[in-house]
Amino acid sequence: MTDPVPNPLRKGAPSLADAAEPMAPGTKPHHMSDPWDIGETLCSLADNGDAVSIYSNGDEQPIMGRVLSVDDDLPQFVLELNEGQTLPDGNATFVSWVHSAKLQFTINGEWQPFPDKPNFYLTNFPSHCLVLERRESTRMETPLGVYYIAAFVLEGRPYELQLYDFSAGGIGMRAHPRDTVGLYVGRKLSRVRLELGPTKVMIADLEIRLSRTFRSFLLGEQVQIGCRFLNLSDSMREELIVLLDNLGSGRKVR
Repeated sequence: MTDPVPNPLRKGAPSLADAAEPMAPGTKPHHMSDPWDIGETLCSLADNGDAVSIYSNGDEQPIMGRVLSVDDDLPQFVLELNEGQTLPDGNATFVSWVHSAKLQFTINGEWQPFPDKPNFYLTNFPSHCLVLERRESTRMETPLGVYYIAAFVLEGRPYELQLYDFSAGGIGMRAHPRDTVGLYVGRKLSRVRLELGPTKVMIADLEIRLSRTFRSFLLGEQVQIGCRFLNLSDSMREELIVLLDNLGSGRKVR
């Protein structure tokens, strides 16, 4: 087991003032189970050095730590606890903030401490995570095995990007950097054809509000692009809400 190399530009060790509380009963997070998305999220935590609160054995006060590094190929990650702290046996619930979303997942004691660094632990990716977002409209990940796309023409160049989520307020797309040239924050996209499943097609105007590059352990370097709808009619927004409700209900049934 080789020692991970920390990022020297990251934040200092987290304190209890940085603690995130577990999601309260009655909240309605969405489930993230795609290893592609889980790996991306853990890499974001590692890059930023964000605090991770770990609740074990029903304790109200969390153990504080952070994700030190992520191995996308295994897939595993290294957790660094504050000096002098260790993880007890049994289940533990991990809670953190990723940008504006609260992330929560459980690991069933499947971690290995480093022999010479007892506050470092190697563990597998969680099988799924809960994500609770601070946003005006509910986000829904596109279903596995169904290709949701956004297609449009910009300055004579055709684009076709995969959708990874959508809501009544906007969409999220991702693609290789070579397929996103010219797509920068603030740019408006006219008459975008959105294929939302096998039977639903919408034409909408969008504005790019987010663009960031990350590395996926499955697809390599990728660009994530977040857009909001422009001038969406009431009828189109209602159609989106119905589609989101139907998709959410279908997942609950499964």
